[in-house]
Amino acid sequence: MFTPVMKGHKGLARVGGSQWSVREADPHFIFKLGPWPARYIAIEIISSGPEFEPHLYIDTGYGFRPEQVLPLPPERHGVYAFRTGGIRGFRRVRFDPCEEYPGADAEPGSFTLNIRTARSLASLRRQLGTAADRLHLIELDELANAPPPPRQLAPEEHFQAVLHLAEAGLADMEQPDEGLPAPLLSFVVPLHDTPPTFLDALLNSLRSQRARNWELLLCDDASSSRATLAWLERMAGQPQIHILRTPHNLGIAGATNLGLAAARGDWVGLIDHDDALAPLALDYLNDTIRRHPDAQFIYTDETITDARLKPMGYFFKPAYDPVLLSGVNYINHLSLYRRQRLQALGGLSSGFDGSQDYELLLRYLSELPRQAIIHLPYPAYLWRRHRASYSATFTATAVSHARRALAAHYASNGVTAPVGPALVPDLHRVELSPDRRVWPFISIVIPNRDSPALLARLLADLYERTDYADFEIIIVDNGSTNAQTLSLYETMRRQHENFRTLISAEPFNFSRQVNRGMRDARGQAILLLNNDIAIITADWLKEMVSCLDYPETGIVGARLLYPTGRLQHAGVIVGLGGLAGHWYANAAQDTSGPMNRLKVRQTLSAVTGACMLISRQCYVRVGEFDETAFAIAYNDVDYCLRAAAAGLRTVWTPFATLTHHESASRGSDETKANRERFQREKEALRQKYRTDVFQDPAYSPWYSRHSSAPRDILPPNLPPPRSWAATTTVPDESDAFLVFKADQA
Repeated sequence: MFTPVMKGHKGLARVGGSQWSVREADPHFIFKLGPWPARYIAIEIISSGPEFEPHLYIDTGYGFRPEQVLPLPPERHGVYAFRTGGIRGFRRVRFDPCEEYPGADAEPGSFTLNIRTARSLASLRRQLGTAADRLHLIELDELANAPPPPRQLAPEEHFQAVLHLAEAGLADMEQPDEGLPAPLLSFVVPLHDTPPTFLDALLNSLRSQRARNWELLLCDDASSSRATLAWLERMAGQPQIHILRTPHNLGIAGATNLGLAAARGDWVGLIDHDDALAPLALDYLNDTIRRHPDAQFIYTDETITDARLKPMGYFFKPAYDPVLLSGVNYINHLSLYRRQRLQALGGLSSGFDGSQDYELLLRYLSELPRQAIIHLPYPAYLWRRHRASYSATFTATAVSHARRALAAHYASNGVTAPVGPALVPDLHRVELSPDRRVWPFISIVIPNRDSPALLARLLADLYERTDYADFEIIIVDNGSTNAQTLSLYETMRRQHENFRTLISAEPFNFSRQVNRGMRDARGQAILLLNNDIAIITADWLKEMVSCLDYPETGIVGARLLYPTGRLQHAGVIVGLGGLAGHWYANAAQDTSGPMNRLKVRQTLSAVTGACMLISRQCYVRVGEFDETAFAIAYNDVDYCLRAAAAGLRTVWTPFATLTHHESASRGSDETKANRERFQREKEALRQKYRTDVFQDPAYSPWYSRHSSAPRDILPPNLPPPRSWAATTTVPDESDAFLVFKADQA
């Protein structure tokens, strides 16, 4: 008989022979069964504190997946047994004794773990003795029958599958009226000594389009290459192709503007001379224009290729987000501009080589309503990334020009905005409101009950380690009895005039507590702050307050780290896991995310209430937290979505980074009543926002919704165009709705 071998553990420390202590987030054991495992394996866990709620994963050859996890009955002393036979490929088990790290200032979750094996159930019961009364026999058949994960396609295979989806979608595409032909699309291409192979690929990508409503304006910027000049001579006079030449080298902006002046189309697209369009790109652009007659700007996703246009990956983008655009030009290619607006703005500006498109986007998109800016989630552009491209060769120059464009765009009262590096050196952090003289008064609302060590540290961090002068602290206490806590309150009241407490003995209800604090708050903005937060850098609060200066912003969230340094909160994606979840939860702190999004500010659908700044305008417009449907869980998600429905933005910033000892002071959620309450709150969120089908505009529909880190998938249908436009009405409690508009496929 084979005894399972422990192959590893995480977040746990052995403190005795079979004694263990939880030390980090996501604690778990991994056991290997071997070629001849025992028929029955039992895991016995005895907690020295509150009951644990363990989980069991099995690996049938595809790793440990969410589809193959089983929550186990919560017990202080539990025995969980399962049969190993009859499951094909079953070789490993992962056992999670509990879900969370209790926090550095809390008593570590300690427990005894015993593993027993037997050939029969009777033999196992004899081994367990009196503990046999606690035996839970776990059936693994449902987990074993979970379908295998779809094979991870290579980039070329995935791209071909995307094209098949696009082909299939043509049948359902609304056809234009015969009397209303598709508008002409003018594609402007500046070039200089471009290899003919690149130009052939670009031209062929247009000629092979099913739609024919295009013209190509090739703007030769005084090329000297004989091969390039000969190619242009052969193309002169060809249908739909216009060759334009500059008398001397004008640079990318000058050459492009030559093409813009000659363009005849209603829409203009800018294409780099070494790139190409994907098949069916024009069909889907035409369809988007028909669906959105009031659109002023359309942009697509991109396929990243090698020098031979072989797909290597994608840029899957969120719906339009000016906050994200202030840190990185995530829009880039392909972009369609209204010709008349583009010409009225004077086209591209000179002096921004390497970032001329970025500077144009900032000017063109300024003051356009959100619903006029449409994202088409189709990788319609083939972007060659090779060493000869300008941005790769002259990165420092391009970065400098991008920051100059941002500085001018975010100028205030004639004062240009300082722009420095983001959390990666090539991206950007704009200093908003550069002419600011006075910082607004902030009310900091902290729910608390006892937990004197946690609270004392947080208060010291706020008073001694935070570079912000004008604030008040409101402790909302639901019944502390600890003498140290009450003494701490008295000491703080004597020492600080801006400190006060609101004490009312009652069951813990996060929403009710923060509502009491917000009603009492006098600040121009209200910061909700958990008592288990620790400050890392002094400027965190100024950064959060600064983000309220982005237009339409009502809520700001911070980046939170576990005590281990891993990511705890980088924003909430609605629909993740069928409800709402933190993306990149427990990822390494230096994780960049798609297009380096975790390194810059951005708009998200929701952020955690553990550190949430709410403007006074938002509080007045949205109201209070929902104390009934979302007493403990998902109240922050609900509040952010209500703010979005009211037309207000939620911004997340990585430049305010704090440590969060998650749930260190709340106490156990494992009681029967708390588990039932949590289930009710999950169901309330699912029903109110239809989170099972919610398409978060901050998230790509090409990403999986079943893991915290985005993974490329193939949706059943090609995703429709979308904008980040709020609904016009806030629904009542019974109304299931989508907060953000998107065309229905």
